[in-house]
Amino acid sequence: MATNRQAASTHSRWRAPILFAVLAVLFVLEGTVRNSMFSGSWNTSLAILNMGLISAITALGVNMQWGYAGLFNVGVVGFLAMGALAPVLISLPPVEGAWEAGGTRLMLALAVGLGTLAMAKLAWTRTRSGILTVAVLIGGFIVYRWLFDPAVTAIEANNPARHGNIGGLGLPVLLSWVVGGVFAAAAAWAIGKVALGLRSDYLAIATLGIGEIIVAVMKNEDWLARGVKNITAIPRPVAQEVELQRNPEFVEFAASWGFPAAEASGIWVKLSYMSLFLVALLVIILLAELALKSPWGRMMRAIRDNETAAEAMGKDVTRRHLQVFILGSAVIGVAGAMMVTLDGLLAPTSYNPLRYTFLIWVMVIVGGSGNNWGAVLGAVTIWFLWIKAEVWGPALIAMLTGPMADGPVKAHLLDSAPHMRFIAMGAVLLLVLRFAPRGLLPEQ
Repeated sequence: MATNRQAASTHSRWRAPILFAVLAVLFVLEGTVRNSMFSGSWNTSLAILNMGLISAITALGVNMQWGYAGLFNVGVVGFLAMGALAPVLISLPPVEGAWEAGGTRLMLALAVGLGTLAMAKLAWTRTRSGILTVAVLIGGFIVYRWLFDPAVTAIEANNPARHGNIGGLGLPVLLSWVVGGVFAAAAAWAIGKVALGLRSDYLAIATLGIGEIIVAVMKNEDWLARGVKNITAIPRPVAQEVELQRNPEFVEFAASWGFPAAEASGIWVKLSYMSLFLVALLVIILLAELALKSPWGRMMRAIRDNETAAEAMGKDVTRRHLQVFILGSAVIGVAGAMMVTLDGLLAPTSYNPLRYTFLIWVMVIVGGSGNNWGAVLGAVTIWFLWIKAEVWGPALIAMLTGPMADGPVKAHLLDSAPHMRFIAMGAVLLLVLRFAPRGLLPEQ
């Protein structure tokens, strides 16, 4: 029996390196082999890897909430969107004329809104009078709208074809990653104060609703981030491809490696992003691992496994749940800010729950909830398959339908081939749940 335990321990020790090595081989093949399965382009391989690293950070945030504490967050898309606002509000330059048009009045309105909520809470705490509390809320709401509506109208009327929004502060874009985490953490605190402490399904409902509300606000409040007109030219922390192509030294360097300047500039920029994302990912993993193996982490897992026993031992379950919910949401917000920085574009219409909630949950489940390295492995693997399924799916359908006679059935299958990625994700999830129900890298 001791020998069996030792063999199992050895197998477990080598599982993670082997799986990460297989994943690395897939990216190398994507960059070097050109056929029907792989693109043979390092630009494509690195682009997939960079989004995989951002997805890994998102999955780490969800893993903190679910794997550490058993909190079911169905509004991941909302926290990503909160983080995505940070590069717009922090790093973009101020819009000329926006603050003069209504910026001061807008800030005053937001201060009145927060003050109203604080006064309402104070009124309820001191008097326990529902009438007084409601009166404070109604009065504050009237003043808030009296200040807010004219300010928004003036800002959105300021050069609407090009701007029509408040703009940003012109600060370094890397700072916006931290601010994105703060934005998401603030939203998590507001949700947690209301929903945590109730039954677990209330948190799922609350996060689902708040996530959709956040995305709807981003789509409709043009003064904030131009709504559906999108924000482009968001500052980047790395060099521009055009700048590199105009640099004679870089052109000579690229030629020495056998790359045209245009291709080499794309690779260089993606490698620069990859370095930044890897540093951020490793820092978050380090902090997450230290937290998980600390007394706080052991307490969180004890609460997850048996809340009743933890409460009986004097643990404040609701407070601890709020802590981990805020921490996980902050990590998701950082990933949202990184995503916008990579794309240089904020498009609120692109934030849909299928891509930014369901797929993230698939990553966590496939990788192994409760294991930070499992979340990373699952995220990068699933993102690679999600991208390649768009190529492999139609090729597979074309091969299978080749012997079939032309007709409506064959035409329908070929037309439906682009949707194979959804079937592929479902199949991967079912296979993992069947043969590795605790994920590829289970929690130790």
